[in-house]
Amino acid sequence: MNAINKEKLLVIDGFNLLSRGYFATAYNRTEDQLPRNSKGLYTNGVRVFLQKLFNLIEEHDTTHLVVAWDIKREETERRIKYDFYKASRAELAPALIQQHETLKQVLDDLRITQYTMPPHEADDIIGSVTKRWSSEIKTDCLIYSNDKDFYQLLNEHTSQIFNQKKVEIKYTIDDFRAEFGIEPIQWIDVKALLGDTSDNVPGVPGVGAKSALPLIQTYESVENLYQQLPNIDTKFKRYIKKLTDAEELAVVSKELVTINQELDYFKMVDVNEFSYQPDYNHILNVLNEVEIQIRLNIS
Repeated sequence: MNAINKEKLLVIDGFNLLSRGYFATAYNRTEDQLPRNSKGLYTNGVRVFLQKLFNLIEEHDTTHLVVAWDIKREETERRIKYDFYKASRAELAPALIQQHETLKQVLDDLRITQYTMPPHEADDIIGSVTKRWSSEIKTDCLIYSNDKDFYQLLNEHTSQIFNQKKVEIKYTIDDFRAEFGIEPIQWIDVKALLGDTSDNVPGVPGVGAKSALPLIQTYESVENLYQQLPNIDTKFKRYIKKLTDAEELAVVSKELVTINQELDYFKMVDVNEFSYQPDYNHILNVLNEVEIQIRLNIS
């Protein structure tokens, strides 16, 4: 760590990283072929998560750290209100569920701040944490996740780190503006039209990637698009019936894809609780307990 470095927050989308690490190392293997420690605990996903975590801390000189976790999908606020939300997702592998519990205990032992907050999803925790940090601390805030829903959170202080064509990039608000020609908050409107098959968010059937973005570039929001529908530009006339038939779906979809940045807890929490300065010996002791070895470049 650089002694003169200003405060910098790293926020990890916990299950996104854990599941990617698990599936990358479980490919073409049955559960009985996955590595376990002497206690019988699976460790492949935990090891990948921790290696990436400490790589990120070192590479980006972070001073503060938060890991956000999802809850069971049937317990989420969105699922309680809309029973179709995430209803098509497959059940999780038992080895992955066990490593989720193991990893949360390891992070506790490492004294790393982590949050699970029913009935809210990890996205809402991340949205509320990053809003508080970027509006109050006003220094760099990094979201680590491959989930593009987080584009809506990008601002002058908040960026996202993800893999693109096997290269890890830091994606900023300027990158977003250059790629899409809209503001990050309008990503919600694009997603409302597109929907999201992985989360079973319906969107507007028949409005795809080639039309959703131009519609929002032109009309700025879902609400304004529907207000202007009677006078819509001729180049979009073929979408009038599709949009008219699915107005309710568009409204519901926008609600579902909007990340809640206003969780009360994070309006009051002391952000100093997020502080994390790695202690090499302590980390080794914790990892030895679960019999995991990773490369550490922390002094």
